Amino acid sequence: MCGIIGYIGNKPANEVIFDGLTRLEYRGYDSAGIAVVDNQKIHVRKDIGKLRNIRKLLVDDFSSDSSIGIGHTRWATHGRPSAFNAHPHGDCQTSLMVAHNGIIENFMKLKKRLASEGHEFKSETDSEVLAHLIESHYDGNLKSAVIEALKDVEGAYAIAVLHKNHPDELVCIRKESPLIVGLGNEENFIASDVTAILQYTRSVVYLDNFEGAVVKRDGVEFFTIEGEKVEKNAVQVEWNPVAAEKGGFSHFMLKEIFEQPQVIRNTIGGRTSEEEGKIYLEELRLTGPDIYRTQRIVIVGCGTAFYSGCVGKYLIEKLVQIPVECDLASEFRYRSPLVDANTLVIAISQSGETADTLAAVKEAKKRGAKVLGVVNAKESSMTREVDGLVYIHAGPEIGVASTKAYIAMLTALTLLALMLGKIRSVLDPEFVKEKIKELKILPQQIERVLDKHEEIKELASQFLHAKSFLYLGRGFNYPTALEGALKLKEISYIHAEAYAAGEMKHGPIALIDDEMPVMAIVTQSDVYDKTLSNLKEVQARSGQLIVVVTEGDGEIAHLTDCKIEVPAVSEILSPIINVIPLQLFAYYVADLRGLDVDQPRNLAKSVTVE
Repeated sequence: MCGIIGYIGNKPANEVIFDGLTRLEYRGYDSAGIAVVDNQKIHVRKDIGKLRNIRKLLVDDFSSDSSIGIGHTRWATHGRPSAFNAHPHGDCQTSLMVAHNGIIENFMKLKKRLASEGHEFKSETDSEVLAHLIESHYDGNLKSAVIEALKDVEGAYAIAVLHKNHPDELVCIRKESPLIVGLGNEENFIASDVTAILQYTRSVVYLDNFEGAVVKRDGVEFFTIEGEKVEKNAVQVEWNPVAAEKGGFSHFMLKEIFEQPQVIRNTIGGRTSEEEGKIYLEELRLTGPDIYRTQRIVIVGCGTAFYSGCVGKYLIEKLVQIPVECDLASEFRYRSPLVDANTLVIAISQSGETADTLAAVKEAKKRGAKVLGVVNAKESSMTREVDGLVYIHAGPEIGVASTKAYIAMLTALTLLALMLGKIRSVLDPEFVKEKIKELKILPQQIERVLDKHEEIKELASQFLHAKSFLYLGRGFNYPTALEGALKLKEISYIHAEAYAAGEMKHGPIALIDDEMPVMAIVTQSDVYDKTLSNLKEVQARSGQLIVVVTEGDGEIAHLTDCKIEVPAVSEILSPIINVIPLQLFAYYVADLRGLDVDQPRNLAKSVTVE
């Protein structure tokens, strides 16, 4: 996702910052910018495009030789990729600049208030409100202004702040988004990722949540969000540059699994009002008549995107009460699909370039249907073909086997279902408020599952030599079983099939013996008792049962010792949290088998041919 670097020292700041930004390119971005202070004036350069194409603007033609500045690479969330939406963002007088990673959830409310006070905004972003908030609190003390401003902010942030009246310091602070301080000799650094500064220093301080720093050439003062001084210890980073890109994780896939709590925050951020029970999907572009006219929905996608659509079917039918059909995009255009002006087709693609899905979109439009795209990549082909959009904000996904994009798709589809249900008067505001609240705490609950990674690794080590797996789930978590089996197939090369648990006795039960591992999702739900009954049939045939269960479930203890507990969540949100242990299980099986997890054989990240 977005990258931040700040520098204060004795070198030309724009050159150091540009160098750092190039080392963050692997994270993906659509625009970049640099701001420096020179003679009590801020100089800003920013534009869209790759760094190599805008180097002339950011470095070669930069007239300042300032030794203090901040820089940013942006992956668009709020507002299209453009020069004025690029970071850093300034206040009304360009007296200060802010580089921001994360999402400001209440930015619309803050922007309205600040505009009423006379502040003038130049961008479409949520991040710009931070500059104006700090400006409104500034009385000569930059650190205090930042702290006071953030008291009004809801959401996630890592920020670096530069002020023309403070040419000897940078201020940074974080909540939920990562941020580090690098310590050098008469120079110091701020960065969102150690990769950016590894060529200059290996002495790094990791800021904890709700901590910040005043960074000067000759020292750093660390503080809490309440403004109290705190002592921090530096660590020596021993990673090589490749490991640094992976954040110290052994593979990009594992890094991306651990990024999923932040992905959820990014996908819901700025799109909800818990107070009013409202969902805001600005790119949707569907009118009230479009939504009311819809009598049927068809969801199309391929692979992981298709399985997210299968979850979407359960969500929309329950929350919106419109019939939904899920179709493989590769089949859709070849079977004379029955869609018309009263049909909404939802096409899901991480890349927005999936050939089969693009073909399905064109076929649906040819037949008169409205088409909504659920897409990660802005400015991709699909964004230009569809009538409306829901961006998922997963950021670049480097591992071929999709993880965080799947989670973002599920989150976006949940928001869409809640919004449509509210518009069609199926859901009351109190229900929507409750679900928004639950979505906001879901990242912390997922972090609790990620904390069990060693436990899941140990469990995976017991099944390295399995020849085949059976995955079972019911209701909302039948698609979870499908996605879990796909992950195991993709990266471990172990054959795996998934079934709705109630279908097991209609054929697959013949496969079960003491050598058949069976992975089952059996968290609390309306079909819990039915699923439990299905698992007893597995037990009776000596199947090796592995279960994903709700924390504290005592019913399951007599069936198997192989279990992974997850926090209790609403059934409609359970597919989001239940897939996490399945991702980790597949990852560790593949890794322990010595396989190339990030680039499994025969697979490509974006399938651009039919």
